[in-house]
Parts: sequence; structure tokens; C-alpha cells
Amino acid sequence: MPSPRLRHEAIFLLVFALDLVNMFIATVAYPALAAELHADIGTLAWVGTAYMLGLSVVIPLAPWLAARCGERRLLLVALLLFAVAAGLAGAAPSIGWLLGWRFLQGLAGGLLIPVAQAAAYRQCTPEQRGALTRRILLVALLVPALAPALGGLLVQWLSWRGVLWASLPLAVLAIALVLAWMPADGRRSAPRLQGYALATAMSALGALLLALTCLGEPGHRFAGAGLLLLATVLAVAHLRHARRQPQPLLRWSLLSHRGLRMAMLVYLAVPGVFIGSQLASTLQLNHAGYSAAQIGALMLPWALASALAITGSRRLLARVGPGTVLRLGMVLQASGLLLMALQSQPSFVLAAMLFALMGAGGSLCSSTAQTLAFHGVDAEALGDASALWNLNRQLSFCLGTAAIALLLALAMQWWPAHATGVALGLAAVLTLLPLALLHRAQLHSLSTTETA
Repeated sequence: MPSPRLRHEAIFLLVFALDLVNMFIATVAYPALAAELHADIGTLAWVGTAYMLGLSVVIPLAPWLAARCGERRLLLVALLLFAVAAGLAGAAPSIGWLLGWRFLQGLAGGLLIPVAQAAAYRQCTPEQRGALTRRILLVALLVPALAPALGGLLVQWLSWRGVLWASLPLAVLAIALVLAWMPADGRRSAPRLQGYALATAMSALGALLLALTCLGEPGHRFAGAGLLLLATVLAVAHLRHARRQPQPLLRWSLLSHRGLRMAMLVYLAVPGVFIGSQLASTLQLNHAGYSAAQIGALMLPWALASALAITGSRRLLARVGPGTVLRLGMVLQASGLLLMALQSQPSFVLAAMLFALMGAGGSLCSSTAQTLAFHGVDAEALGDASALWNLNRQLSFCLGTAAIALLLALAMQWWPAHATGVALGLAAVLTLLPLALLHRAQLHSLSTTETA
């Protein structure tokens, strides 16, 4: 029987893999899904965005629910809800039902990661946390590489519905492990629920994502502008309320920490934009005659290049500092996106090389940002900094998907023959945006110990 630490780690890594499968596997099914359910580009983007929106908005609520209900009970309820929503999404009769079930699935997934992660790290000594972090990075590389390839095969063998059902075996296994390995919940006192802060944060995010979607549709741009204004008002109301609270729902004052602030911006512009760009690149490769399996297989060179970049980033950080590593990563990913934009009929070898370029650049940035985010943060503030970091990670994927979908929708109206290429070119520009701030950030070098 594994030790309690290994049991909790196994449960966390499994639910982390469950989240990544749902995030990466569905993209290759978009062309088949659009054809059967008659979904346009803007609606199609919401297959991913609906899941990530649900995932993001519930994260601030997870610690309170875990304290109120108990970690074991909350994980079981969330896993059961996740599995039911996955089954219903795969059986959805229309795009509207599919988006609704994907949102529900995201709500369940957003409860899984922070709760299981907290339980796993609580079992580790400070010396053991480094090993757990390395295992997390291994899962973060393997699942994005294998999930699209598996999804492509499922589309060819079954249909797009099989892709949405692929997470069911993992969810059932996770339920079994939680029942067998997690101890019963003891009595815990729950903190006061900050309803106003939670409502304004969730509403601001939902209004922002709806605004980006509406701005890309000719008949809904006025509504999109109104939703954008509403999102701004709600965000300001949330921040003003948080400033008056001794213990706010999210400790926004930590954004005064230069490293955390820059790391969050980099994650928005690099991994977030890459996830968003997958809609455009999938459509471009599909138009070029690539099968779903071939498109999914392109994530394998992406993962290999990512692994090499993460391994090399430790030495680069110690030798040249975080600013130079971030610049290099942004340029590599932007180059891959731009070259993909210029190739309407790329060969498989060329496409694989471009995905490898994006993988190397994106992972240089994400691994450096992960290290930079907590460098110099006081020990008492690490929990709050981690909450902001994880929320930003999910928001990056949401906003990246919504932003690239907006650019793609606009390009479909103005340059329909080159829409995917234009969207990928603009994604390359977005990747480079933090370059303008890096020279002012004065990021300090990190020691070898801190980057290990």
C-alpha cells in the first residue's frame, strides 16, 4: 500500500491529467463537430471557452467549499459531476446543449485542481515538494502531447462524440482512488463566504468573455461594447471592495510584486495565446487536407521541444537571467506562429518543425514565469500568490481562446480567403507584447538553487 503522501500525489496528478485531457483533446474534433452541429467559428470557439470559463470562475470558491464540505467529499461530488457532464456533452443533440454541459464540466474541474493540489502539497515536506513539481511538469508535457493524437484517432474511428467521452475512464478511476485512499473528512471551521467579491469577480469575467465573442459578430458588436463596459465596471467594483477588506477574497496587492506581475502577463501572452491559436491552426491544417489524427500528432514534436526547453531553462536562467530567457521564448513562439501563418499548404515535416518551435518558445516562457512568479514573495504570502497565479493560468487560456476567436471572426469578414493566416499572424504579434515592458521590469537574476 503506498504511503499517504504518494496516495495524495497520485490523486492530484490524475485529476490534473483529467483537466489537461479536456483542455487539449477537443480541438482536433472541431471541424467534424462544426459540420454535424452546424456551428460557426464564433460558436465553435466556445466549446473550449465554456469549459475554461467554468474552470476559472469557480477557483476562488474552492477553498471555502473544501473547508465547508471537507476535501474528500468535495472531490467525490466534483468528480461525479464532471463525469456526468462529460457523458452528456458527448451525447449533446445541439451546440447549445454541448456548450452548457461543457460549462458544467468546467465548474466541476475548477474544484478538483486546487483542492487536490492543496491536499498533495500538505503531505510533502519542503524537500519533497521539488520532486512533486517535477512530476507535475512531466504530466503537463505528456498529456498535451498525447491527448490530441488520441483525439484525432477517436474522431476517425468513432466521431467527435468519442473525443468528449475520452475523459470518463480517468474520472471513474479518480473516484475509485479517492474512495479507497483519502481518509474521511474531519470537522473543520469554514471562513465567511465573501458573496459580493465572488459575484463581482465571476460576473466581470463572464461579461468580458461574452464581450470578446460578441465583438467578432457583425450583428452583436453594440452588445459586445456594452458587455465590455459592464465587465470594466464590475472589475472596478470588485477591486474597490477588495481594497477595503482586511482579508480579501483575492489579495490583489501582491501585484505590486514585479516578478509576479510580469510572470502573469507573460502567461497571458504566450501559453494563453498558443492555446487560443489552436483553433486557427486546426482549421488551416484541415483546409490543407490534414486528417484529425495528423493534426493531433503535431503535438508530439511540440512536447519533445517543450521538454528540452524546460530542461535547458534552468541553466539559461542562471547564466543570462529571466529577462533574456523570456525574450528568447517569445521570439521563438512568435516565429513559429508567423511562419505557420505564411504557409497555406505546409508539409507535415514543416508543420512539425513549426510546432516544435512554438513548444520550445512557449515552455521557455512558462517555466521561467513559474519560477519568477514566487521569487522573493514572503512565505506568509505564498498561499495568496499561488491563488492569483492559478487563477491567472486559467484566465490565460480563456482569454487567449476568446481573443483569437475574435480575431479569426473579424478576419473571416474582411479577408475570408486568408482568415486563418491573418489570425495566426496577429497571434504572433500578441505573443510579443510583453517585450515592450521587459526592458523596464529590471528582473534580477535567479540563482541555480532557486531555479531547481
